[in-house]
Amino acid sequence: MSTAPRLTALDALHRSLGATMTDFAGWDMPLRYASERDEHNAVRTRAGLFDLSHMGEITVTGPEAAAFLSYALVGNIATVGNGRARYTMIVQEDGGIVDDLIVYRLGETEYMVVANAGNAQIVLDALTARVAGFDAEVRDDRDAYALLAVQGPESPAIMKAVTDADLDGLKYYAGLPGTVAGVPALIARTGYTGEDGFELFVAPEHAEALWQALTEAGAPHGLIPCGLSCRDTLRLEAGMPLYGHELTTALTPFDAGLGRVVKFEKEGDFVGREALEAAAERAETAPPRKLVGLVAEGRRVPRAGFSVVADGKVIGEVTSGAPSPTLGKPIAMAYVDAAFAAPGTEGVGVDIRGTHEPYEVVALPFYKRQK
Repeated sequence: MSTAPRLTALDALHRSLGATMTDFAGWDMPLRYASERDEHNAVRTRAGLFDLSHMGEITVTGPEAAAFLSYALVGNIATVGNGRARYTMIVQEDGGIVDDLIVYRLGETEYMVVANAGNAQIVLDALTARVAGFDAEVRDDRDAYALLAVQGPESPAIMKAVTDADLDGLKYYAGLPGTVAGVPALIARTGYTGEDGFELFVAPEHAEALWQALTEAGAPHGLIPCGLSCRDTLRLEAGMPLYGHELTTALTPFDAGLGRVVKFEKEGDFVGREALEAAAERAETAPPRKLVGLVAEGRRVPRAGFSVVADGKVIGEVTSGAPSPTLGKPIAMAYVDAAFAAPGTEGVGVDIRGTHEPYEVVALPFYKRQK
């Protein structure tokens, strides 16, 4: 028996705006409001407003919270400063990626772990199992938060109209408690679009008032509501991995080209250390397939699972693909054999329904914002 998808606190508002809704990781979420391309371009040139309340918040508190998270995750959480955030991962004992995460340090002994919607329960269960023996507590706070995001070059100006928090002093990957449009919020300078922006964690009962206030403040700046569809093309252009596509339990962080997030130098053991040390060694002696960018010479769009080919042989697989509104061409991320990973490698194509369409190998990301 299938269960009905969960609804965010903004569900009625999305429907009133005419959003096309979709089931995503067990949640009913807005896919788009009107034109995906217009929403994408708004974030690149002005600003977009997103409901991300499907993400999973897990609070970890206690005297040994930092030591516990450094054991449970691959990063060194003990070195995260108060009010700062860190991108990290949780892996299995064999080194396979369970999820990629952002960990916020909210206080001396309080942290918030933000997991992807589809993995939130898995991450919660893993942390709950791993906390044994530590003076720390793991708490499921998924129902305690709604999450709104303002992304795009106009986002600082929009936010300054609704908060007196020190946004100029708020660095990338940092968060501070404040008030936004009269609503208490954790204001984080994070995002998944490749643009400057803010993510606002608030109580669900305040979500609608905050959305309306941001909509009004953003109107002079060209802000529009944006759905998950353009969020996907934005993150793809920015070369940001998506769990289930670029990241899976079949890959270690080293296989995914993200070995930098694994901190072997931290104190004590951590889950997956032995397997990851072996993976790091393998990556140096016999490089695994590498994640690269592919830009189409034609108009046909590659999709996840399509084979990457060269000299009549399969040399890799597409993990994500879509038309790029910014480049005006189809693009893809793909894992390819190391021999074909250098930008400019010739003779590479994608097998699109039996036809080998030519693609240019490029370095990631496809798009970088102007600082």
